[in-house]
Amino acid sequence: MKIVEISSVLLQPMPWVLVKVKTDDGIVGIGEAYHGAGVHQIAVDERLTKTLIGKNPLDVDRCFRDMMKGMSASGYYQGAVMSAISGIEMALWDIAGQAVGVPIWQLLGGRFRDKVRVYNDCHAGKDETPAAYAAKAKEVEARGFTAIKFDIDPLPSRRDAYNRCISNDDIAHYVAVVTAVREALDSNTDLAIDAHWAYAPVDILKVAHAFEDLGLLWLEDPIPAENVEAMAMVKNSTKTPICTGENFYTRFGFRELIQSQAADIVSPDMAKAGGLLEGRRIADFADMYYMPLAPHNICGPIGTFAMTHVCAAVPNFLALEFHHLDNALWSDLVKEGPLIVDGHIATGEKPGLGVTLDEGVAKAAAKEDLGFFS
Repeated sequence: MKIVEISSVLLQPMPWVLVKVKTDDGIVGIGEAYHGAGVHQIAVDERLTKTLIGKNPLDVDRCFRDMMKGMSASGYYQGAVMSAISGIEMALWDIAGQAVGVPIWQLLGGRFRDKVRVYNDCHAGKDETPAAYAAKAKEVEARGFTAIKFDIDPLPSRRDAYNRCISNDDIAHYVAVVTAVREALDSNTDLAIDAHWAYAPVDILKVAHAFEDLGLLWLEDPIPAENVEAMAMVKNSTKTPICTGENFYTRFGFRELIQSQAADIVSPDMAKAGGLLEGRRIADFADMYYMPLAPHNICGPIGTFAMTHVCAAVPNFLALEFHHLDNALWSDLVKEGPLIVDGHIATGEKPGLGVTLDEGVAKAAAKEDLGFFS
């Protein structure tokens, strides 16, 4: 079997990037890359595709390394190039599973669970009041989710847009918001909070300390993640669990974070961190330090379902992110469904990826099609 064609499509209004890999045996694999400027174009760039055309798609890891080698002058460890490689790598696993007649999770070593818990990112309430946040939390919980997340992004009253500080009033506001949400939820419904790298350690620790008695699942990205030493200081200064990792690429990017134990929970995004096998490797590395895995994910159903195969196949999985509640395109893009039932996705037994793209829906939503439907 040989790879004969790679194509991509950029969807709208959600900028999801789908990748298709065709073989001379007629088996077609589908993957999804993390969205970003030019990712769908990079996926079909000759500098990348020429490393794969004619290769055996079942040699997934070799193809992955060949792609990185072929794009080595273009920053292959991070950014849009790595996102494109990740989407293609997912499609190769889809082909491999179909070729041998087993799900991807079986090729990754078998599964520890037959359904994967997803947490819903609720974004915000109808307004900025604690009561509105609590009402939103109860609404989502009532739909079967046992884990949810809210953001504590800077409010307009922030003292300075650049110094990462937060006013005392804003600290009090977010403590009131998170307390109201926690008290509104069932005691066994997990609550995570995302700070989006917005704050300085001195200020976010005031928030983290106030959260310590609330039993949060985690506080995510409290400070910019690139300074691992500073992240370790924050993690070691609070009992509130700290989660980070969505902006790191490949297992090499996670090395310092994990070895320094600078987080309690790691959150790689497999649609840009290197794909499914790399996600498995990051999970195994984290498991050596007894760190749970909670993958970041803003993908459509293709990328989301692809990640469930890794989540099923590693022992230290905690929860998988989901952003698109009540998004008709997310629900309609694959023929199977609904995928999420009572806050979980069943991994299933179908060969390869295990879900079928509705190409009519994808074509109707296409913003730019680079040979995807050929």
